[in-house]
Amino acid sequence: MSAARSTARLRVFLGAFGDPGHAFPMLALGSSLVRRGHEVVLETWQRWSTHVEAAGMRFAAAPEYPVFPTRERPLQPYEAVVRAAAQTRSSIAEARPHVVVHDILTLAPALAGELEGVPVATLIPHVYPVGRPGLPPYAMGARPPRTRFGRVAWRMFDRPVELGLRQGQRDLNETRRKLGLEPVARLHGGLSQELCIVGTFPQLEYPRPWPQNVHVVGPLLWEPPHDDVEPPPGDAPLVVIAPSTAQDPRHDMLRAALPALGPLEVRALATWNRKPLPGPLTVPANARLAEWISYSRSMPNAAAVICHAGHGTMVRALACGCPVVAVPHSGDMAENAARLDWAGAGVRLPWRLLSPVTLRLAVRRVLENPGFGERARELATWAAGHDGARAAAELVEALALRQADGRAGTR
Repeated sequence: MSAARSTARLRVFLGAFGDPGHAFPMLALGSSLVRRGHEVVLETWQRWSTHVEAAGMRFAAAPEYPVFPTRERPLQPYEAVVRAAAQTRSSIAEARPHVVVHDILTLAPALAGELEGVPVATLIPHVYPVGRPGLPPYAMGARPPRTRFGRVAWRMFDRPVELGLRQGQRDLNETRRKLGLEPVARLHGGLSQELCIVGTFPQLEYPRPWPQNVHVVGPLLWEPPHDDVEPPPGDAPLVVIAPSTAQDPRHDMLRAALPALGPLEVRALATWNRKPLPGPLTVPANARLAEWISYSRSMPNAAAVICHAGHGTMVRALACGCPVVAVPHSGDMAENAARLDWAGAGVRLPWRLLSPVTLRLAVRRVLENPGFGERARELATWAAGHDGARAAAELVEALALRQADGRAGTR
């Protein structure tokens, strides 16, 4: 690509699910695109509108619906996508973008972009979820096999996984039919065939052959601005307690972590992330509890981070050179914790074993074994030389310009 073409001003439409683990990476990508001189529209939940506009993007309100149906909102996911695609299509038509980038949980922008004839890319804000024969199914949280017998054993899951994917394919194709789009033959039809951007550390990906359209760029890091919160005084090792913003509504991990760290010669900085607390918490003398803290400013000073293994929090800690104690709660957290364990940058404590005693032992293991910190610092060094948001922005630019060149060549 020539220097002249790479600096062309593009119009980019971004669409992201509203949970922080999905909205934050898209905010990082959008901010990078704006800095590179492009005009960006970001469609996401209303709660992020101020931050979208502060970054120089135009905000578009996304239809807000849960990923899974609830008693109060019984709409099935693909039914919700059909409704959302009509609204999003109007926003895309108004923006006239050269390219659409959608979050993996947000199909409406992808389908609306296809209806408008705009090239579409997928942003995957975690490890790559597409499996391959011989590896454990994604989200199970199992390590890859080390023996031939293990590879054969995991292949027993290939058929059940395929059946589930084919059901998803049928649901997606029914959605596409309702929108007037042709069916897709591939099993992961919600992922772009043109460009998939994987926003994680390559060191967390199990070895595999990579499709030509898939690029692992590193974490896309963004967080809301916030004032500094001072940790407890002293020079003892600092441990940051960083609960999930979406899971563990009773704060079981936080309630176990505070008494776990009380007897240790550490300082603890904890947050409840503005989720309602179940009641008064006893905060030990060596700890400080705040409603919200800046991870980018607190984690570089920490010796360890305790978290649920939400991808965004976990990779933020690793990018700061901090080993992690992962207590996976649900969703893809078990998978993230398995990758952390496999990469040697922390330890995982299964949710069913969570208690102050077991968590204290896990923290001591991380603090007393220098190998975990060394590995985390290696990842931080890699992150310092690989800006995931910038790499993602360059890929989006290349897709838009490649499509523009292709259209010009057909005239």
